[in-house]
Amino acid sequence: MSDTQPKLIVRNAMVADAPAVVSLSRRVYGDVESYSPSEIRGQINNFPEGQFVAEYEGQIVGYCATFIIDEDIALGRHTWMEITGGGYAARHNPDGNMLYGMEVCVDPSFRRLRIGQRFYRVRRELCQYLELKGIVFGGRMPGYGKKLANYPTGAAYLNAVIEKDIRDQVINFQMAQGFEPIGVLPGYMPSDTPSRGYATHMVWWNPLHHDAERAVSTTRHHDRLPQRVRVATVQFQMRRIENTSEFESNIEYFVDVASDYEADFVAFPELFTLQLLALEEQRLAPLEAIKKITKYKDRFCTFMQQLAVSYNINIIGGSHPTMMENGDIRNVSYVFLRDGAVYSQDKLHPTPSERRWWNIKGGVGSAMIPTDCGPIGVMICYDSEFPELARTLVDQGAMILFVPFCTDERRGYLRVRYCCHARAVENQCYVVMSGVVGNLPNVETMDIHYAESCILTPSDFPFARDGVAADTAANTETIAIADLSLRDLLTSRQSGSVRNLADRRFDLYSVRFAKGSNDGTDNAAGPARQPGHREAAE
Repeated sequence: MSDTQPKLIVRNAMVADAPAVVSLSRRVYGDVESYSPSEIRGQINNFPEGQFVAEYEGQIVGYCATFIIDEDIALGRHTWMEITGGGYAARHNPDGNMLYGMEVCVDPSFRRLRIGQRFYRVRRELCQYLELKGIVFGGRMPGYGKKLANYPTGAAYLNAVIEKDIRDQVINFQMAQGFEPIGVLPGYMPSDTPSRGYATHMVWWNPLHHDAERAVSTTRHHDRLPQRVRVATVQFQMRRIENTSEFESNIEYFVDVASDYEADFVAFPELFTLQLLALEEQRLAPLEAIKKITKYKDRFCTFMQQLAVSYNINIIGGSHPTMMENGDIRNVSYVFLRDGAVYSQDKLHPTPSERRWWNIKGGVGSAMIPTDCGPIGVMICYDSEFPELARTLVDQGAMILFVPFCTDERRGYLRVRYCCHARAVENQCYVVMSGVVGNLPNVETMDIHYAESCILTPSDFPFARDGVAADTAANTETIAIADLSLRDLLTSRQSGSVRNLADRRFDLYSVRFAKGSNDGTDNAAGPARQPGHREAAE
């Protein structure tokens, strides 16, 4: 008898599944109301054990998303946007006691395979394994719009379904899965026209739950991450060099030092590759110079990728001006992981001088980068002064934000420094700053620099007294190294003196990116729209 592989499996979702899940949501909801890759990445990073995909012969045909939250929040009045943290599962609380269902969607071409039933079953199994009290969600009531004349309120319609006076395909399916309607949620999803914005407030109580302390911890996020991450930041001196090999030798020196100290990351500054312009025999005009430096991009990336692999260290490659296919030049940070993977992050906000002298264009979107030490994010210099970017990176799961910067004098440096520390406090994350010092007298707009590179922490008891894990002397070429505890970071988010992330008012505000800033391989956060996601039957 020959072995055969199963056609349909349900498994935990992975970050690499994000493009396929986005494609699935577009088939289900259309382009306007589909999920963005950043939202899917956020859901998976915030609670990987609670996200599932159904795979049929290798194709993702179903998606199920959940997170943990406190009972009083789950059973209180709320909207989908509010309770899901804007679609990122950002309100996931590993110390909560209820599992919240934020999504079940199935490819229309693969219905009748009872994929919805399979998702509901794995949810119940997860709830019981984690010894939670139950499962809560807001479910669609799509038949309500057609019955509005007979049932003027959502509660009246739900009661009619419960009493079996009428049928609603979704509500009846969920009740058949063992869920109990406890009321309706007005305004849960205003874009759900058939449901008139209402949702059925559903709950399933775990029959195996007891009030004793849980034997299984729900804070398993710690177990997937290293206890500590060692980070090195390079304060790099700009000076005349004789050839490209000398520039590469200077870089390799610092990578070697960081690797000898067994650092997991080493970060370089913004635009430090402009040192290569010192090789020019004649002084170039700014626009000519920036076009010249773009030609080093392939050699730079190849060299840095080789260093990351050979020295077994993740490298934040500062930033390098890069020519796009349409002829635009962007300021791009390249991240080289020690497994050979390469990621990029555009600078979204060129400074006035970058626009004036170099005609630098702003990029699109901000995406977390998966590493072997957990998700990270990159904000290039001026980008750190816009709090929305850090917030969407943290919502996607980033715990360390790297900020390569290039400032000419102390006031410019302090703008970046103060904003970076604000990002660390308000997002309860680490921020690593890497700047250039020295001068390049023969290179336009790169004649003077000021930096005090540092590694910043939130301001709370588990961290350094002044919120600075490591610092450098002003305007000195050096390297700073610090150990960062991810466990302390995650604990402070749940039980710190203040809880900036947990205490956000999602009923009042949220961070949304413009529609069109996101595609399947984007560096973008979610589009600005009222999402169409909620619990439904197949």
